[in-house]
Amino acid sequence: MVTGKNMDPVRILRHLITGQSAIKRAFPPATLTVIEQAIAHSETLHGGEIVFAVEASLDLPLLLQNQIIRERAIDVFSLLRVWDTEHNNGVLIYLLMADHDVEIVADRGIHTKVDQVVWETACDTMKTTFRHGQFEQGVLAGIDLSTRVLQQFFPASTDKRKSELPDKPVVL
Repeated sequence: MVTGKNMDPVRILRHLITGQSAIKRAFPPATLTVIEQAIAHSETLHGGEIVFAVEASLDLPLLLQNQIIRERAIDVFSLLRVWDTEHNNGVLIYLLMADHDVEIVADRGIHTKVDQVVWETACDTMKTTFRHGQFEQGVLAGIDLSTRVLQQFFPASTDKRKSELPDKPVVL
């Protein structure tokens, strides 16, 4: 973790003023429903699991430690137990509103098969869409790319499978 001497006062202020209302504006209930349905549909096309989580801002102790988005996404990955799937094929799409940043964390069953540049490209695509205020479309683009990756490495089974993780977006 980066030490406190590298703290960015602008970032701290941005986190202090970004509240849950930012999430409610970007992700009204109808948008959250569309995302949930997209995840549910995606999981019929492959053997993996996708979770979308959005957080307005970091708590002050994390800011004072200058926690970066990748570290926080890994914490959320663990907190939501995305790693706890039978085939280690969970994918977390994590959006931190205050930083205007997104991160994708893939479990070890996927991580070893997919080059990090694939996930970085997906994140860049989502960030571009988010900058235009199109949050629903951005998340759907991330789900679409994750679906294609999971289809390639974890094709759908002919057996009816139970979803191991909730499809409903997680608002932290």
